[in-house]
Amino acid sequence: MTKPLTRKEFNLLTTLAPCDASLSQRELARRSGFSLGTANKLLAALTQSGLVADNQITESGLATLEPFRVKKAVFLAAGFGSRLVPVTLNTPKPLVRVNGQRLIDGLIDAVLALGITDITIVRGYLGEQFDQLLYKYPMIRFLENPIYNESNNISSALVARFGLANAYVLESDLLINNPNILRKYHYESDFLVIAKERSDDWCFTLKNGFIAEEKFGGLNCYQMVGISYWNAQDGAKLSADLKEAYEQPGGKERYWEQVPLCVFKDKYQVGILPCTQEDIVEIDTFRELKQIDKAYCG
Repeated sequence: MTKPLTRKEFNLLTTLAPCDASLSQRELARRSGFSLGTANKLLAALTQSGLVADNQITESGLATLEPFRVKKAVFLAAGFGSRLVPVTLNTPKPLVRVNGQRLIDGLIDAVLALGITDITIVRGYLGEQFDQLLYKYPMIRFLENPIYNESNNISSALVARFGLANAYVLESDLLINNPNILRKYHYESDFLVIAKERSDDWCFTLKNGFIAEEKFGGLNCYQMVGISYWNAQDGAKLSADLKEAYEQPGGKERYWEQVPLCVFKDKYQVGILPCTQEDIVEIDTFRELKQIDKAYCG
Protein backbone atom coordinates (compact mmCIF):
# COMPACT_ATOMS: atom_id res chain seq x y z
CA MET A 1 0.00 0.00 0.00
CA THR A 2 1.58 3.26 -1.15
CA LYS A 3 -0.66 5.62 0.80
CA PRO A 4 -0.59 5.73 4.63
CA LEU A 5 -3.03 3.59 6.53
CA THR A 6 -6.14 5.37 7.70
CA ARG A 7 -7.17 4.84 11.29
CA LYS A 8 -10.07 2.64 10.18
CA GLU A 9 -7.82 0.52 7.97
CA PHE A 10 -5.37 0.19 10.83
CA ASN A 11 -8.14 -0.92 13.20
CA LEU A 12 -9.34 -3.57 10.75
CA LEU A 13 -5.84 -4.91 10.12
CA THR A 14 -5.07 -5.11 13.83
CA THR A 15 -8.32 -7.01 14.31
CA LEU A 16 -7.21 -9.55 11.71
CA ALA A 17 -3.54 -9.76 12.78
CA PRO A 18 -3.91 -12.21 15.71
CA CYS A 19 -6.39 -14.48 13.90
CA ASP A 20 -5.15 -17.87 12.67
CA ALA A 21 -8.32 -18.57 10.69
CA SER A 22 -10.42 -16.54 8.30
CA LEU A 23 -13.19 -14.49 9.92
CA SER A 24 -16.63 -14.05 8.46
CA GLN A 25 -17.46 -10.48 7.54
CA ARG A 26 -20.07 -10.38 10.26
CA GLU A 27 -17.61 -11.61 12.91
CA LEU A 28 -14.99 -9.17 11.67
CA ALA A 29 -17.49 -6.33 12.01
CA ARG A 30 -18.35 -7.44 15.54
CA ARG A 31 -14.72 -7.66 16.68
CA SER A 32 -13.66 -4.40 15.06
CA GLY A 33 -16.69 -2.43 16.22
CA PHE A 34 -17.52 -1.30 12.69
CA SER A 35 -20.89 -1.63 11.03
CA LEU A 36 -21.13 -4.52 8.59
CA GLY A 37 -21.20 -2.10 5.67
CA THR A 38 -18.09 -0.23 6.84
CA ALA A 39 -16.21 -3.46 7.54
CA ASN A 40 -17.05 -4.80 4.06
CA LYS A 41 -15.92 -1.57 2.39
CA LEU A 42 -12.63 -1.54 4.31
CA LEU A 43 -12.07 -5.22 3.63
CA ALA A 44 -12.54 -4.69 -0.09
CA ALA A 45 -10.02 -1.80 -0.15
CA LEU A 46 -7.43 -3.72 1.89
CA THR A 47 -7.89 -6.81 -0.29
CA GLN A 48 -7.35 -4.74 -3.43
CA SER A 49 -4.16 -3.36 -1.89
CA GLY A 50 -2.86 -6.86 -1.13
CA LEU A 51 -2.92 -6.43 2.64
CA VAL A 52 -5.76 -8.91 3.09
CA ALA A 53 -6.64 -12.09 1.20
CA ASP A 54 -9.59 -14.37 1.90
CA ASN A 55 -10.43 -12.30 4.98
CA GLN A 56 -6.98 -12.93 6.47
CA ILE A 57 -4.07 -10.54 6.83
CA THR A 58 -1.23 -11.18 4.40
CA GLU A 59 2.53 -10.95 4.91
CA SER A 60 2.34 -7.58 3.20
CA GLY A 61 -0.34 -6.57 5.68
CA LEU A 62 1.83 -7.57 8.62
CA ALA A 63 4.76 -5.66 7.12
CA THR A 64 2.53 -2.59 6.81
CA LEU A 65 1.69 -2.84 10.52
CA GLU A 66 5.33 -3.22 11.55
CA PRO A 67 6.02 0.53 12.05
CA PHE A 68 3.08 0.60 14.47
CA ARG A 69 4.31 -2.34 16.58
CA VAL A 70 5.45 -1.77 20.16
CA LYS A 71 9.04 -2.93 20.32
CA LYS A 72 10.19 -1.93 23.81
CA ALA A 73 8.94 -1.45 27.34
CA VAL A 74 10.50 0.98 29.82
CA PHE A 75 9.51 0.72 33.48
CA LEU A 76 10.01 3.71 35.76
CA ALA A 77 10.66 2.10 39.14
CA ALA A 78 13.11 4.33 41.01
CA GLY A 79 10.86 6.07 43.54
CA PHE A 80 10.42 5.43 47.25
CA GLY A 81 6.64 5.02 47.45
CA SER A 82 6.31 7.03 50.65
CA ARG A 83 2.53 6.74 50.83
CA LEU A 84 2.81 2.95 51.10
CA VAL A 85 4.87 3.07 54.29
CA PRO A 86 5.48 0.85 56.28
CA VAL A 87 5.59 -1.75 53.48
CA THR A 88 8.06 0.25 51.39
CA LEU A 89 10.52 0.84 54.22
CA ASN A 90 12.26 -2.38 53.21
CA THR A 91 10.82 -3.12 49.77
CA PRO A 92 10.56 -0.97 46.62
CA LYS A 93 6.91 -0.38 45.77
CA PRO A 94 6.99 -2.31 42.44
CA LEU A 95 8.20 -5.40 44.32
CA VAL A 96 5.43 -5.27 46.92
CA ARG A 97 3.32 -8.41 46.71
CA VAL A 98 -0.42 -8.08 46.23
CA ASN A 99 -2.39 -11.29 46.59
CA GLY A 100 0.86 -13.24 46.30
CA GLN A 101 2.33 -11.55 43.22
CA ARG A 102 4.76 -8.65 42.90
CA LEU A 103 3.07 -5.61 41.36
CA ILE A 104 5.58 -5.32 38.56
CA ASP A 105 5.24 -9.00 37.57
CA GLY A 106 1.75 -8.52 36.19
CA LEU A 107 2.95 -5.65 34.03
CA ILE A 108 6.01 -7.52 32.77
CA ASP A 109 3.88 -10.57 31.96
CA ALA A 110 1.50 -8.34 30.01
CA VAL A 111 4.23 -6.90 27.79
CA LEU A 112 5.85 -10.30 27.29
CA ALA A 113 2.49 -11.64 26.10
CA LEU A 114 2.70 -9.07 23.28
CA GLY A 115 6.08 -10.42 22.19
CA ILE A 116 8.02 -7.51 23.72
CA THR A 117 11.33 -8.77 25.11
CA ASP A 118 13.32 -5.51 25.05
CA ILE A 119 12.52 -4.57 28.65
CA THR A 120 14.29 -1.89 30.68
CA ILE A 121 13.73 -1.04 34.33
CA VAL A 122 14.96 2.27 35.73
CA ARG A 123 15.70 1.65 39.38
CA GLY A 124 16.85 3.75 42.32
CA TYR A 125 15.50 3.15 45.84
CA LEU A 126 16.79 -0.20 47.13
CA GLY A 127 17.77 -0.88 43.55
CA GLU A 128 19.67 -4.09 44.23
CA GLN A 129 16.42 -5.79 45.23
CA PHE A 130 15.28 -5.69 41.60
CA ASP A 131 17.96 -8.27 40.79
CA GLN A 132 15.53 -10.92 42.04
CA LEU A 133 13.47 -10.34 38.89
CA LEU A 134 16.27 -11.82 36.76
CA TYR A 135 15.46 -15.34 37.95
CA LYS A 136 12.05 -15.11 36.30
CA TYR A 137 12.82 -12.51 33.64
CA PRO A 138 16.46 -12.91 32.50
CA MET A 139 15.91 -10.60 29.52
CA ILE A 140 15.53 -7.51 31.73
CA ARG A 141 18.22 -4.85 31.74
CA PHE A 142 18.54 -2.17 34.40
CA LEU A 143 19.35 1.51 34.25
CA GLU A 144 20.36 3.30 37.44
CA ASN A 145 18.87 6.60 38.60
CA PRO A 146 21.24 7.83 41.32
CA ILE A 147 19.27 11.06 41.92
CA TYR A 148 15.78 9.56 42.29
CA ASN A 149 15.46 11.15 45.75
CA GLU A 150 16.52 14.61 44.56
CA SER A 151 14.07 15.02 41.69
CA ASN A 152 10.70 13.99 40.33
CA ASN A 153 10.28 11.10 37.90
CA ILE A 154 11.59 13.21 35.02
CA SER A 155 15.05 12.08 36.12
CA SER A 156 14.11 8.43 35.51
CA ALA A 157 12.75 9.24 32.05
CA LEU A 158 15.94 11.20 31.37
CA VAL A 159 18.06 8.13 32.16
CA ALA A 160 16.01 6.11 29.64
CA ARG A 161 15.54 8.87 27.06
CA PHE A 162 17.36 7.09 24.23
CA GLY A 163 15.03 4.07 24.43
CA LEU A 164 11.60 5.66 24.13
CA ALA A 165 10.92 5.18 20.40
CA ASN A 166 8.21 2.58 19.65
CA ALA A 167 8.07 2.01 23.39
CA TYR A 168 5.68 1.64 26.25
CA VAL A 169 6.57 3.75 29.27
CA LEU A 170 5.04 2.27 32.39
CA GLU A 171 4.82 3.22 36.01
CA SER A 172 5.80 0.10 37.88
CA ASP A 173 3.34 0.16 40.77
CA LEU A 174 0.10 -0.58 38.92
CA LEU A 175 -2.06 -3.62 39.62
CA ILE A 176 -3.14 -4.81 36.19
CA ASN A 177 -6.24 -6.99 36.18
CA ASN A 178 -6.83 -7.06 32.42
CA PRO A 179 -3.62 -7.44 30.41
CA ASN A 180 -5.60 -7.02 27.18
CA ILE A 181 -5.63 -3.26 27.72
CA LEU A 182 -2.07 -3.31 26.36
CA ARG A 183 -1.88 -3.52 22.57
CA LYS A 184 0.66 -4.95 20.18
CA TYR A 185 0.10 -2.09 17.72
CA HIS A 186 -0.63 1.61 18.23
CA TYR A 187 -1.73 4.04 15.54
CA GLU A 188 -0.24 7.02 17.40
CA SER A 189 1.41 8.00 20.65
CA ASP A 190 -1.17 7.71 23.40
CA PHE A 191 -1.93 7.46 27.11
CA LEU A 192 -4.06 4.85 28.79
CA VAL A 193 -6.99 6.64 30.44
CA ILE A 194 -10.21 6.07 32.37
CA ALA A 195 -13.22 8.25 31.52
CA LYS A 196 -14.43 10.04 34.66
CA GLU A 197 -17.37 12.28 35.46
CA ARG A 198 -15.22 13.61 38.30
CA SER A 199 -11.54 13.03 39.00
CA ASP A 200 -9.39 13.96 41.98
CA ASP A 201 -6.24 12.83 40.19
CA TRP A 202 -4.22 13.85 37.15
CA CYS A 203 -6.47 13.97 34.14
CA PHE A 204 -6.73 15.17 30.55
CA THR A 205 -9.10 17.17 28.42
CA LEU A 206 -9.20 16.60 24.67
CA LYS A 207 -9.39 18.68 21.53
CA ASN A 208 -10.02 16.99 18.19
CA GLY A 209 -9.26 13.63 19.77
CA PHE A 210 -5.86 14.59 21.16
CA ILE A 211 -4.77 15.60 24.67
CA ALA A 212 -5.15 19.36 25.00
CA GLU A 213 -4.51 19.86 28.71
CA GLU A 214 -3.15 17.96 31.70
CA LYS A 215 -4.51 19.10 35.06
CA PHE A 216 -5.07 17.85 38.57
CA GLY A 217 -8.75 17.10 39.09
CA GLY A 218 -11.67 17.91 36.87
CA LEU A 219 -15.14 17.10 35.60
CA ASN A 220 -15.99 15.02 32.54
CA CYS A 221 -12.35 14.27 31.85
CA TYR A 222 -10.00 11.36 31.24
CA GLN A 223 -8.00 10.25 34.25
CA MET A 224 -4.42 9.36 33.46
CA VAL A 225 -3.23 5.81 33.97
CA GLY A 226 0.54 5.53 34.22
CA ILE A 227 1.04 3.74 30.91
CA SER A 228 1.78 5.45 27.62
CA TYR A 229 3.08 4.55 24.17
CA TRP A 230 5.46 6.67 22.07
CA ASN A 231 5.93 6.13 18.37
CA ALA A 232 9.28 6.39 16.61
CA GLN A 233 9.01 10.09 15.80
CA ASP A 234 7.82 11.19 19.24
CA GLY A 235 10.26 8.93 21.03
CA ALA A 236 13.12 10.53 19.14
CA LYS A 237 11.88 14.03 20.00
CA LEU A 238 11.56 13.08 23.67
CA SER A 239 15.23 12.15 23.89
CA ALA A 240 16.15 15.79 23.33
CA ASP A 241 13.14 17.48 24.92
CA LEU A 242 13.49 15.64 28.24
CA LYS A 243 17.05 16.86 28.61
CA GLU A 244 16.14 20.44 27.71
CA ALA A 245 13.16 20.51 30.09
CA TYR A 246 15.18 18.98 32.92
CA GLU A 247 17.87 21.64 32.57
CA GLN A 248 15.35 24.50 32.74
CA PRO A 249 14.82 26.28 36.10
CA GLY A 250 12.65 24.00 38.21
CA GLY A 251 12.95 21.27 35.61
CA LYS A 252 13.90 18.50 38.00
CA GLU A 253 10.61 18.97 39.88
CA ARG A 254 8.50 18.10 36.84
CA TYR A 255 6.66 14.89 36.14
CA TRP A 256 8.15 13.41 32.99
CA GLU A 257 4.90 13.41 30.99
CA GLN A 258 4.64 17.18 31.41
CA VAL A 259 7.46 17.49 28.89
CA PRO A 260 5.39 16.40 25.85
CA LEU A 261 2.00 17.41 27.29
CA CYS A 262 2.85 20.84 28.72
CA VAL A 263 6.38 22.14 28.17
CA PHE A 264 6.62 21.25 24.48
CA LYS A 265 2.98 20.40 23.78
CA ASP A 266 2.99 22.15 20.39
CA LYS A 267 5.44 19.51 19.15
CA TYR A 268 3.28 16.49 19.98
CA GLN A 269 -0.14 15.06 19.17
CA VAL A 270 -0.93 12.49 21.83
CA GLY A 271 -4.12 10.45 21.76
CA ILE A 272 -5.85 8.35 24.39
CA LEU A 273 -6.65 4.66 24.80
CA PRO A 274 -9.61 4.19 27.15
CA CYS A 275 -9.88 1.40 29.71
CA THR A 276 -12.03 0.87 32.81
CA GLN A 277 -11.49 1.23 36.54
CA GLU A 278 -11.65 -2.55 36.83
CA ASP A 279 -8.86 -3.10 34.29
CA ILE A 280 -6.05 -1.50 36.27
CA VAL A 281 -5.59 -0.02 39.74
CA GLU A 282 -2.99 2.31 41.17
CA ILE A 283 -2.49 1.50 44.85
CA ASP A 284 -1.59 4.87 46.33
CA THR A 285 -1.75 4.26 50.08
CA PHE A 286 -1.28 1.53 52.65
CA ARG A 287 -4.99 1.78 53.41
CA GLU A 288 -5.83 0.99 49.80
CA LEU A 289 -3.39 -1.91 49.85
CA LYS A 290 -5.14 -3.39 52.89
CA GLN A 291 -8.50 -3.11 51.13
CA ILE A 292 -7.21 -5.09 48.16
CA ASP A 293 -5.08 -7.64 50.02
CA LYS A 294 -6.39 -8.62 53.46
CA ALA A 295 -3.04 -10.22 54.33
CA TYR A 296 -1.83 -6.72 55.28
CA CYS A 297 -4.64 -6.23 57.80
CA GLY A 298 -3.06 -8.29 60.54
